[in-house]
Amino acid sequence: MKLQQSILISVAVILAVVIPAYALATPSEHLYKEGGQVFDDWDVCRTRCSGPDGFFQVFSKTEFRPVIAFESLGGNADEAYRLGQGFAQDYPDLCQRAEKVFAFARDKIRYSSDADQFRFKEFAQNADEVAAAIEEKGFTYGDCEDYAILLAVMYKGAGYRSAIVLAPGHAATLVHLPEYKRANQSLSLEGEPGWIWAEATGGNNYLGWMPEQYMGTQLAAYEVSDEAITAQEPPDKHPTTVTQKSGGAGVQISPFFGVIALMWLLPLFRRRR
Repeated sequence: MKLQQSILISVAVILAVVIPAYALATPSEHLYKEGGQVFDDWDVCRTRCSGPDGFFQVFSKTEFRPVIAFESLGGNADEAYRLGQGFAQDYPDLCQRAEKVFAFARDKIRYSSDADQFRFKEFAQNADEVAAAIEEKGFTYGDCEDYAILLAVMYKGAGYRSAIVLAPGHAATLVHLPEYKRANQSLSLEGEPGWIWAEATGGNNYLGWMPEQYMGTQLAAYEVSDEAITAQEPPDKHPTTVTQKSGGAGVQISPFFGVIALMWLLPLFRRRR
């Protein structure tokens, strides 16, 4: 796959509200395991964010491509995209619609680390898997990248431009909504204003909220399009499933947090010496 250069923007680093929970995740299907990592039908690694087969294809603090989002866009559009289309039909006002999409993700996903849900420290779900679990049970569990991926796809289905943004140890969503006046910060992406931060990991968060102490930090963003990636022929490998991990909940730092944090923090220390 051809890599595209992601876009640097000046926004805030926002800390996710970590609410440990007991997960009831539906096992993902059509997965296979190789080299200790889990891959899907598109040969996307679900247990690693970096590299050409990682779910975010992270190569540096300025270069990434959220390839897992394209499992649910374009010719792959399914449950999550249709949810967004439903909001477009029900809410003609652009600002109200954007708030309703945001509230859906915030209220239907309960924050939980992947280690608490699955038998992996990191496991990214695509937007349709999250949406299907919500449709089946009325709610589901996820961590920051799960919120970000679902929101990015739903916003596209609802008729907006959307982007995924990476911060040190965190992922969130941006939605292009220049007319929105309730955000505490309007952001610019590649010099274009009117982008609003969508951080749904906290139960009391609202669309556009960003804590002041994190504003002005240089982050990377990638605007998603309606492109789709092509599913591969079933690999000649033994299939595997990823199921709920039983036991107590706890806060754990995943490899995703470590990789992203190091990419931002090391250059920052060099500049400030």
